[in-house]
Amino acid sequence: MSSLVLALAAGALIGLALGGLGGGGSVLAVPALIYLLGFTPVSATTAGLVIVALTSATALSAHARDGHVRWGAGLLFAAAGIGPAMLGSALAAQLPAGALQAAFAMVAAVAAVRMLRPGPEDSDTRRIRPGHAAAAGAGLGAVTGVLGVGGGFLAVPALVAVLGVRMREAVGTSLLVITVNSLAALALRGGTADRLDWGVVGPFAGAAVLGAWDGRRLAAKAQPKTLQRAFALALLAVAAFMFGDAVV
Repeated sequence: MSSLVLALAAGALIGLALGGLGGGGSVLAVPALIYLLGFTPVSATTAGLVIVALTSATALSAHARDGHVRWGAGLLFAAAGIGPAMLGSALAAQLPAGALQAAFAMVAAVAAVRMLRPGPEDSDTRRIRPGHAAAAGAGLGAVTGVLGVGGGFLAVPALVAVLGVRMREAVGTSLLVITVNSLAALALRGGTADRLDWGVVGPFAGAAVLGAWDGRRLAAKAQPKTLQRAFALALLAVAAFMFGDAVV
């Protein structure tokens, strides 16, 4: 099967997961790039950032039109993550491939476990805790920079618990945070980005964007909890395989 067909198929599936679940789907982009398309871990995380940035920015525009983005809270959260995202991006280029792959596997496992647990409830408080917001934003930025993932599975609960953002707004606001962090991380990966196979990355990203729109319609017809549980179990299997491959 050609690389183009694989890129389109993988991108469409990841887009469906993103659109159907509201976050977490981008975690599969890096494994797909490594194992299906032959990217190195460093190149895969860079390509993952491109895919995450484009997909998140597209989805952000739709949520913004619906009025589901808290711009002030989101920009505060994102601002704390810009520096760590850039530092994490620089660090990723220096890490051994096995270490980067093992770290990604552990984060993927955390994402799966987080998705299997009940989601956060809407918070009644609206008081922003600047210290907590800065710590959570910095942690998310570092994860985005090093591993090339959006981190929606971490951003949404943090926005609800730390900033008191309601659940529906947290999903939209997390896309703002992810977009900013991804672009910040990409700013320090210019050399790596130049060496990417854009004939593969471009169709992959395009299919992910289109798949995300279809994922919204899928979510309206299927039980969200069933979709989330199935995706989480698949992600756990991918994490186990990646970790075993990294340490062998």
